[in-house]
Amino acid sequence: MKELHSFAWYAARISPKLPKKAFKPVPGRLWGGLAYLLIVIAGFLTIGLFSLNPFIYLAIAIVLGTSFAAMGFLGHEILHGTVVRKPWLRDLLGAIAFWPLSTGPRLWRKWHNLTHHVHTQKEDHDPDSWPTLERLSKTKVLRWIYRLPQGFRAFVSFCSLTVMFSLHSAKMFTAYIKEFNPKHQPSVWMQFILPWVFWISLLFIMGPFKWFFAFLLPLFIANAIVMGYISTNHRLNPITEVNDPLANSLTVTVPKWVDFLHFNFSYHTEHHLFPGMSSKYYPLVKEHIKSMWPERYHEMSLGKALVALWKTPRIYYEGNKLIDPRQGHVYETLGHGLDISNITFHKLDKADTLVRIIKKSKAKIGKVVKEE
Repeated sequence: MKELHSFAWYAARISPKLPKKAFKPVPGRLWGGLAYLLIVIAGFLTIGLFSLNPFIYLAIAIVLGTSFAAMGFLGHEILHGTVVRKPWLRDLLGAIAFWPLSTGPRLWRKWHNLTHHVHTQKEDHDPDSWPTLERLSKTKVLRWIYRLPQGFRAFVSFCSLTVMFSLHSAKMFTAYIKEFNPKHQPSVWMQFILPWVFWISLLFIMGPFKWFFAFLLPLFIANAIVMGYISTNHRLNPITEVNDPLANSLTVTVPKWVDFLHFNFSYHTEHHLFPGMSSKYYPLVKEHIKSMWPERYHEMSLGKALVALWKTPRIYYEGNKLIDPRQGHVYETLGHGLDISNITFHKLDKADTLVRIIKKSKAKIGKVVKEE
């Protein structure tokens, strides 16, 4: 197994090779955000003021959904401080960018910047990590889900991408609201409530039919686009004891015009190495990573990554494997034998599974690997 290094270890070796301007904010990114904001406003006005063919509304909804997602990608960059540095302006612009996805800037920085980035792929600390077999044995809902066939689970999982970001954001609010300083909690509540007040008010102004095309359908589309990226960020990678982005993160590739529209959101390993750097410079970071550690770097097309997600389960086994407990099928992870072009599994003996879990957990484990 390759020795693991922290993101700071890699960053210290790449930083001297990068131009100084790469470490400065890039306010020019806001022009793209303004363009998307104007498109969204124009779409709302067109749907709200004119009686048009439903297929025209559908076309507008698709444009709105892609714009919602792109604004979220820019909001992610803004709230990392890579566009503007003044805290009040950063949070204001971040709030506007995340408004369609109804995620407040304070919550996002707590959940994403301060927790996910610091504890990436650590089961007990990363709010975005997937569970291990040991956690499965302790959770009735997970045990019930993993009694279902793998193909059906994959289908439901992919359908859920249309709502998953919104649901997870609400879950993160309930998980972290009490951790905020009491004097900051009212603002966190306001940032959570105000977007929904706006969208529900729009329902009464437009009526249910037009509201569906102006907000609800675009929200589903935006969720699917955002989660299409997020679902590939780490879910094919192993759990790691050291927060090593080259081991626990995946960069996906998309056409250059998609990278332009999505603010280079596909460069995820690069982002975990330099979260405070504008994604404008991530292609340059990628070049240096591939020249210095080509054997460690993980990248593949977004399409291939999604296919791999469909074909593999989401329960970790022994840290660097994935397991379907219903069948006892064990799959490798990236860097540990996973071959994207030929995804295979080996059958795990159920008795062996029980012995390994018993060594790690006192939970009742009979239900984990035995179909009921």
